[in-house]
Amino acid sequence: MRLPFFYGWVVVAVTFVTMAIGVNARTSFSLFFPPIIAEFGWERGVTAGAFSFGFVASAVASPLIGRLMDRAGPRAVMELGVLLMGGGLLLAPLTSQPWHLYLTIGVMVGAGSVCLGYSGQSLFLPNWFIRKRGFAIGIAFAGVGIGSITLLPWVQHLIEQTGWRTACTAMGLMILVVLAPINLLLHKRPEDIGLQPDGDAAPVTGAAKPVSNIVDPDWAATDWTLKRAVATARFWWIALGYFCGLYIWYAVQVHQTKFLLDIGFSPSVAVWALGAVSLLGIPGQIFLGHTSDRIGREWVWAISCAGFAICFAALIALKYQPSVWLVWLMVFTQGALGYGLTSIMGAVVFEIFQGRQQGSIFGMIMLAALAGGAAGPWVTGLLYDRTGNYTFAFAIAILVSLLSALSVWRASPGKVRAVAGRLHTLRAGTGAE
Repeated sequence: MRLPFFYGWVVVAVTFVTMAIGVNARTSFSLFFPPIIAEFGWERGVTAGAFSFGFVASAVASPLIGRLMDRAGPRAVMELGVLLMGGGLLLAPLTSQPWHLYLTIGVMVGAGSVCLGYSGQSLFLPNWFIRKRGFAIGIAFAGVGIGSITLLPWVQHLIEQTGWRTACTAMGLMILVVLAPINLLLHKRPEDIGLQPDGDAAPVTGAAKPVSNIVDPDWAATDWTLKRAVATARFWWIALGYFCGLYIWYAVQVHQTKFLLDIGFSPSVAVWALGAVSLLGIPGQIFLGHTSDRIGREWVWAISCAGFAICFAALIALKYQPSVWLVWLMVFTQGALGYGLTSIMGAVVFEIFQGRQQGSIFGMIMLAALAGGAAGPWVTGLLYDRTGNYTFAFAIAILVSLLSALSVWRASPGKVRAVAGRLHTLRAGTGAE
């Protein structure tokens, strides 16, 4: 049955809902954290370690999920994620020992989040769009922000009214009931159901060929396998860029609230700032995703990294001049600009390494990215412990932001395939009318 619109937008809608629920289900651990400590009296480090251990599970699972995507497609990956994350949240209320929390919230929810989160969705969503790739991914990933301002307050209300166990069970049931059926609508590529990317008509024999977006024919003609990819400098530049990108993302996300409290801001301002970042990330991801379709992925990655650099500079300035306008600057540059990274992470890899093993390649690159996500909060905290303040740690983060921008620029996806807004340069180069 033909729909009155391109089926790719169904895929975007499913991804939007999956991200809204799946990513925030993992984030909700920060809400379960206080009542779990209050009930069991465990040390904070031991309890919080369950969430950190989830990064280890995510890192281990990432390359495996990429291989599963290459072999079985998105429905298998998403349903595995639903089973792991939903099962972990349903089993977590049975916790009586710390290792129970590490197994459920750590291993099961952590591994499930790779499937349902940014990594899993970026393995297939870019296939559905070429001209509007960044815009479509930006809309889909904006679901995380919508979920954070709707689901998390609901979870907090449940915790206050019925306890953390009931809230955890409710979130697990939501994942199973909502996400399991809708992810059956997914397909890996539009060609699998007789469609073309962006909803274009199938090419007609004898018709004029559309302008190709390929800039480097030799590179694009290669059937990229993981072995071939890791032998290139571009693979390692992307891996370094993504490591640095998640380093700066989580370094500020984890330490921002405590920093604001330390320099004298009220808890309400600190909590507002964290929520405002997610809220601004919604239009930021969509706008920068669309912008990347016009000016190129490298430029938008650089803009997002510049946003994080300004964010860290504002945090350093806040120590010496606490003011609300600097908080606003920090929030805006982090959310509206910095969060744009996610809208192009999948696009960069797909435009450079298309081939039968592109899922495996992306999974390995995300292994580096997740390592950066784990390193950012840890190194920032370690530097604070050594120096007694965050100034040096935030200065290092500014340098890491610049390194991330440089690394993706060196990878140069635009030198392999041009985005829609740059096709006119190819026409001029070939002398096309």
